Amino acid sequence: MPPTDPVPGRGAGTENAFAAYGLPGEPGSEAFWAAAGTPASAPADNGGWVTLFLWRGSAASIGFESWSEPVPLRRWGETDCWYAEVRMPVRLRVTYQFLVDGAAYADPFNPAGAGGDRSVAATPDAPAQPHWPVIGSGADDVLPLPRTRVRWTSERLGGRRTVRVHAAGGGGPVVLLLDGDDWLYLHPAMTAFDSAVAAGDMPPVTLVFLPTRGRETEFGCRSALWEAVRDELLPLVADTGLPADRDRLVVAGQSLGGLSAVYAALEFPDLVSRVACQSGSFWWTSGALELADPMGGPVGGAIAARLRERPDLSGLRVAFDVGEHETRMLPHCELVEALAQQAGATVRVSRSASGHDRVGWRHALLRDVAWALR
Repeated sequence: MPPTDPVPGRGAGTENAFAAYGLPGEPGSEAFWAAAGTPASAPADNGGWVTLFLWRGSAASIGFESWSEPVPLRRWGETDCWYAEVRMPVRLRVTYQFLVDGAAYADPFNPAGAGGDRSVAATPDAPAQPHWPVIGSGADDVLPLPRTRVRWTSERLGGRRTVRVHAAGGGGPVVLLLDGDDWLYLHPAMTAFDSAVAAGDMPPVTLVFLPTRGRETEFGCRSALWEAVRDELLPLVADTGLPADRDRLVVAGQSLGGLSAVYAALEFPDLVSRVACQSGSFWWTSGALELADPMGGPVGGAIAARLRERPDLSGLRVAFDVGEHETRMLPHCELVEALAQQAGATVRVSRSASGHDRVGWRHALLRDVAWALR
């Protein structure tokens, strides 16, 4: 758990208790709540930041996405003010929510949401994420959805699913977004891609939001998924009448989705020759998910073993990104990055200001898809 210490030198008096965060007034007073806006950060003595989170009501804790254990809030006297001062490293963007009596809530003081029950915090030195609008978590902040829908009943994968398709800037090369529902309902990818195309940061593309029925099953280096994409899904996308250049297909995936995207490039090179991979789960081997420590196996997992066979990757463009705070992921990712380059792939490597968190991958998604299409 990150330390939860007050800012050194903060006054003990109630009138200026949180003045270091720009909050005057006695905590819990109406004037205090009227000025409240969190999270707010102040420099920590030993580097990094101390970030203030506020909750009005009853006892609560903060749940962070893949960054720390829950942090309990402390009550200010007998007021309805609950707070935590959380030490954060330099360059961090993280998703969080308040946990109250078994339920999860977005931060009512934070305008930046990610779905109905999550909010986004960023330290002051976290890089900007151009093209991604601030979307709140209220009922009025509903993300726009693509109008074109494909009803896909897959013989290879089984079951039915709805795949949304959007022609950004009029459409062009297909960009297959794995975990598509997250990019539809939690993070406004359609709006962000439209903005990037309009600004000239990316050519027109046709987005295909692919939902998954089971990430561990479908993304675990399985040929069935990519056979189904090639033989079933892409023909359905072509039938929509939207531009859909599958010869310049880009696959974008995160975590297990990133693993699956790189697997597809290795095993289906005629289908996938451009990849944007964020925090690929390159610790994966068959059976790793059943282990007490899935990341504790061979560095680079099954993908590194395949790359050591030196397949010809001269036709592959792959962008790798991983959160700089993902300490256990980094060795796995670094080995795969090096081996892919040694096998002849054109490789781009970067690090995002995040942990294993989709909000930290948003800028890399746009930037790396655009790079893959150059």
